[in-house]
Amino acid sequence: MSDDEGGRKNLRMPDDDEVFAIVTNMLGANRVKVRCADGKERTARIPGKMQKRIWIREDDVVLVEPWDWQDEKADITWRYEKSEADQLRREGHIQ
Repeated sequence: MSDDEGGRKNLRMPDDDEVFAIVTNMLGANRVKVRCADGKERTARIPGKMQKRIWIREDDVVLVEPWDWQDEKADITWRYEKSEADQLRREGHIQ
């Protein structure tokens, strides 16, 4: 089934400690600036298991898990494909 057919996919949703975020800036050294759904700007880290396997670019929609001990930082836990991000916008999960 192609994405053009408008079929709804079951997408990974945030766990209790995760929030939707949009990548706003690439900082280098495996770090990006993200704007989270809770209204905060955070510096997010791309974990080693995602590096080289999943390419993250500006305007990508991702899931981040804010750090307990430093709320302005977070780890990226998931990246959505463009079609998945469009579906999240249509369903009102993100702006």
